[in-house]
Amino acid sequence: RVAMCVGKCSRIVGPCLLALGMLSVAANILLLFPGGASKYLVEGHISKHAKAMPGVWGGGITVLLAAAHITAVGWRCAGCSDCGTRCNAFISAVLSKLALLGAAACFVLSGVGLTNGPLCFYNASEHGHGHGTLWGYPFLDASSQEPDARAENYLHYRHNWSICLEPAGIVTWNVILFSVLLLISAAEMVLASLQILNGCLGCLCGFCEGK
Repeated sequence: RVAMCVGKCSRIVGPCLLALGMLSVAANILLLFPGGASKYLVEGHISKHAKAMPGVWGGGITVLLAAAHITAVGWRCAGCSDCGTRCNAFISAVLSKLALLGAAACFVLSGVGLTNGPLCFYNASEHGHGHGTLWGYPFLDASSQEPDARAENYLHYRHNWSICLEPAGIVTWNVILFSVLLLISAAEMVLASLQILNGCLGCLCGFCEGK
């Protein structure tokens, strides 16, 4: 019965992680193209946390590697066969640990990117940092405010978002996509943790339901 539960759990967790991993990669790629425009990436005017691409290598590649193995083993062992070995269960647990670390890194970096705000072209004179317009992090550079107050003003008071002149709608773009990455990576951590436990049980009982 334990082997049956292990196999069924793998067939649920694997596809879920596959879907979340692909969504993570897509969300991070969109962060590199504000409003669908490529010129800002070419000019280097993209947030450093978006360019770090945590959703690609953290919430994406490491999770997809684990998900592919979990899904393949889970479905191959839907019946009685020899593929549900303890070796496969061990590999599943190891890859799930890597996926957990990758998702955690994505969660942390996405949270920092959300808190710091986007890189944008803004009016520095309105922000008390000299005269004229420049590229920078207006919400991060607000040194006259405490970090907690800065985050509150930036995330809770949308009238401050208009300080960013270019790219158009960059603050909304940044908030939505980094929030999506946070939610995705949190779900990935839960599923990866579940699969680590599942893999450990598989080491003891195997994956195949016919065993």
